[in-house]
Amino acid sequence: MNKNLKNVFITGFALFSMFFGAGNLIFPPTLGYISGNKWIFTMIGFLITCISLPLLGIVSVAKVGGTTDKLTGKVNSKFGNILCSIIMLSIGPLFCVPRTGATTFEIGVQPIMPNANPIIFSIIYFSITLVFVMNQSNVIDKIGALLTPFLLISLFIIILKGIINPIGMPINNNLQNAFSKGFVEGYQTMDALGSIIIGQMVVTSFINKGYKTEKEQVDITIKSGIVSALCLGLVYGGLLYVGATSSGVFPKDITRTSLLISLSESLLGSWGKIILGLSISIACLTTSIGLTATAGNYFSELSKGKLSYKFLVTSICLVSCGIANYGVENIIKFAVPVLLTAYPIVIVLILLSLFDNHIKNKNIYSGAVYVTLIVSIFNSLYSMGIKVPLVTDFVNSLPFSSQGFSWIIPAFLGGILAKVFTGKKFAVEN
Repeated sequence: MNKNLKNVFITGFALFSMFFGAGNLIFPPTLGYISGNKWIFTMIGFLITCISLPLLGIVSVAKVGGTTDKLTGKVNSKFGNILCSIIMLSIGPLFCVPRTGATTFEIGVQPIMPNANPIIFSIIYFSITLVFVMNQSNVIDKIGALLTPFLLISLFIIILKGIINPIGMPINNNLQNAFSKGFVEGYQTMDALGSIIIGQMVVTSFINKGYKTEKEQVDITIKSGIVSALCLGLVYGGLLYVGATSSGVFPKDITRTSLLISLSESLLGSWGKIILGLSISIACLTTSIGLTATAGNYFSELSKGKLSYKFLVTSICLVSCGIANYGVENIIKFAVPVLLTAYPIVIVLILLSLFDNHIKNKNIYSGAVYVTLIVSIFNSLYSMGIKVPLVTDFVNSLPFSSQGFSWIIPAFLGGILAKVFTGKKFAVEN
């Protein structure tokens, strides 16, 4: 195996591990369950958000110079810092880290010990997280590295058995806008948000391996991304289909975690449920440790050392411990307004950066992003039941709004208008 091919597979599997969060596994089965016989359309939307966009995010970072700041700073440096901070808070103490604790309790602990106290468990779970983060030990990473293949084997057994011997058949659940449902639900994985952080790590790794030019870095990133995408697609797509076969089996109000537990028990028996629960729990703990450390380092560097790493990771664990007790379903609901605001902005940035070499007037970034931000804020408010007179109705009347993409046309027009009104000034300055 030549050097390039070896690096492609090593990085591809590394990307798979970074994006393969155990907490993400609760989304595909539920999407399939909700979609029923429209599961294919939902799957396409979901895979675009949680596989294609993250990989494009990594490629976009490579194209603009290999650092997150160069991507988010296309608007301006302050905006870039704010956006990166929101992303780090989202994948850190606000949503992702607490969700790992809640998922571990609901899938790994509660089925085995029904009377377990969630508050006591959260204190223990995040105390363990804090100990490993403080000591920066790699013991838990090694355990995770051993258990991740075990988790994958368990999942593939569930998927294969669910395909060969399904527990039911997908039924018509009368789901409207199946594609957009999958696309927007994919926001909850937060992988596209995290991709612009991961992108910098990937490019740095390639530079250290001798890939010095942008062309080389982009080329190997794309090839590595294809390897990662195939692995993720098999897991997510398979689980989504298995969920679809249960659409007429389980009660309509079943929760995401309960559905995953019920599927594993139906297909593998009670031991399958226990094995899956334990392996997911360890995988969640490794994710919790990794994200806590990443967020602590980021905010310490952002504050130029004024906030110490130990103070930050302690604070993150305390906040996460509190939020985790609201449960997986509530954490997912809390995340919706933030994700409806941040995701469209990140998507616009990623797509524009892919054509960065052809965008001479960089004000196009500002115009497209700021207009997207405005529309997304009103969509976010609407998701919380807050309706702004006239403005909300106008946003909801925009093209593609019923599919959840009301920001697309405004983003395009914002970029065009920014180019038109700054074009002459830009030409003089250059």
